Amino acid sequence: MIIAIPRETVPGERRVALVAESVKRLVGRKHEVVVESGAGLGAECSDEELHAAGARIEPSTDALYAKAEVLLKIQPPDDAEVERLKPDSVLVSLAYPLANPALARALAKRRVTLLAADMVPRTTLAQMMDVLSSQATIAGYRAVVLASEALPRLFPMLMTAAGTIPPAKVLVLGAGVAGLQAIATARRLGAVVEAYDVRKVVKEQVESLGARFVNIDIEDAAGSGGYAKELGEEAKRKQAEVLAQHVAKSDAVITTAQIPGRRAPVLLPADMVRRMKSGSVVVDIAAEQGGNCELTRVGERYRTDFGVTIVGERNLPAQLSVHASAMYSRNMEKLLAHVTDKDNVLKLDVSDEIVKGMLITRGGEVVHPAVADVAMREG
Repeated sequence: MIIAIPRETVPGERRVALVAESVKRLVGRKHEVVVESGAGLGAECSDEELHAAGARIEPSTDALYAKAEVLLKIQPPDDAEVERLKPDSVLVSLAYPLANPALARALAKRRVTLLAADMVPRTTLAQMMDVLSSQATIAGYRAVVLASEALPRLFPMLMTAAGTIPPAKVLVLGAGVAGLQAIATARRLGAVVEAYDVRKVVKEQVESLGARFVNIDIEDAAGSGGYAKELGEEAKRKQAEVLAQHVAKSDAVITTAQIPGRRAPVLLPADMVRRMKSGSVVVDIAAEQGGNCELTRVGERYRTDFGVTIVGERNLPAQLSVHASAMYSRNMEKLLAHVTDKDNVLKLDVSDEIVKGMLITRGGEVVHPAVADVAMREG
């Protein structure tokens, strides 16, 4: 296959879909890898390094798209990129098709086959290809670093000649991959950590990392695929009552709760944030999906008039582009190995659970049932 890697065009996106290590292995399997000049610079991966690994460097964006049989990206393509895609080529990238069915329709119109990297099923076999998990790991770590930077106090307890400094109190809302990484990072920095999730099954994982699990007497909201489902109104009321007490005594709150294809649930209404101490910090990982905090401003970090700093920065994984790219690249490498046969020819078998979950468009049609339903209703 001719595998093409374009430069990402979204402002602030510094990641690249393949790094040199993966390029070398793919070339070793007789694939041809073409990389747009400068595509890896944001991830400290130079043209020279990629060329040494076996990639061909292409200075022209149009020429790269014209050659691509399989195009690997990170961010969903914009309109111009969709128009550049060659008919009957395969695109693998984040796409969020349930929230953006217009993209699926546009790709189907171009006869482009879309494998949505964010639709990898949460199964044991698919773990090595799970882009959302790998990038959530980065986001969870980065969120705690941002909180520690914005908090006007130390995280760890220190015994000094000037007296004892008590540890910071951190509350993590949501104990998925990002939340668990946030817990682990905050604990490493010496904070006292509490965590809450509507899925009771994660209690043991939270406690194994040294955090205290916040128990709320409501229904278990564990959904399919390891995700949470939305709570009922009475459960939301009880949840808010208990969380308000824990939020008020926290120095930093990290929010990570997201529901695939839907707006992120609001866990921190404005009145709850107002009860936090002046100098406290909220880092909202879900900012781009609408935010878990009512006062989050997408893409901004600001201090409220009552002294709480709210961080709603976009695309946290891109802020640590070197390792985020390396993890994404390994995900892509494993995915390509999964969807090619022993002769390294692409075979998209719809009876395969992973392919079935990721395959959104093919042959000029939107073939994923859930996406097709949304596309039809919104089209």
